[in-house]
Amino acid sequence: MSNLQTKLPLNEWASATWDEYIQASADPQLEKAKYYYHDRQLRIEMTPQGYDHSYDNFSIGYAVALFGGIRAIPISGVTNCTFRKTGEAEAQPDLAFYIGENAEIIPPDTTIVDLDTYPPPDLVIEISKTSLSDDIGSKRMLYERLGVAEYWVVNVRQAQLIGFAIADNGSRQITQSQVLPSLTFTLLEEALRRGRETGRSQLYAWLINQIQSLS
Repeated sequence: MSNLQTKLPLNEWASATWDEYIQASADPQLEKAKYYYHDRQLRIEMTPQGYDHSYDNFSIGYAVALFGGIRAIPISGVTNCTFRKTGEAEAQPDLAFYIGENAEIIPPDTTIVDLDTYPPPDLVIEISKTSLSDDIGSKRMLYERLGVAEYWVVNVRQAQLIGFAIADNGSRQITQSQVLPSLTFTLLEEALRRGRETGRSQLYAWLINQIQSLS
């Protein structure tokens, strides 16, 4: 482990220059970590993801993709993708989606998405079990800086979805998606709850029926 790494705590924000951030993120011993950078602060996440976290990750991503498919909305989703604004900010959200005219704007062979070249994702989602306060606080400000249009936090412990619309470097809480019109958080939270009570096949069938019936 590098000398820099021994000075940086895991799962916390720590002061770092951009060059130090790049050095830390290149450490091969932490290749499975997630990295965030904002306001000259670095965060390295190494918390193991349990079944419940992964389950909600897949379920909410599937619901968004299913909504796009049924409603004929162009959509492209990625998991743990790196979005970088060089020298300023970087994030690796659990889920990110490009929607509408930007759905296929990122070339398939891209590794790091350069936000000085490409637009930011329309929707970013963090699945939160142990980092809720950070996800609705510091990371929300990070996604404001990156110019994401909408940001959701899934509270795994409560089967709750907290959403924010982002504009003009600020955000406001919302109860219904703005980038996916008519998709309510009430529906998504019900899907999260049902996922804890029934099998996935039943959940998917229910989701299809509910989305098809939306006005």
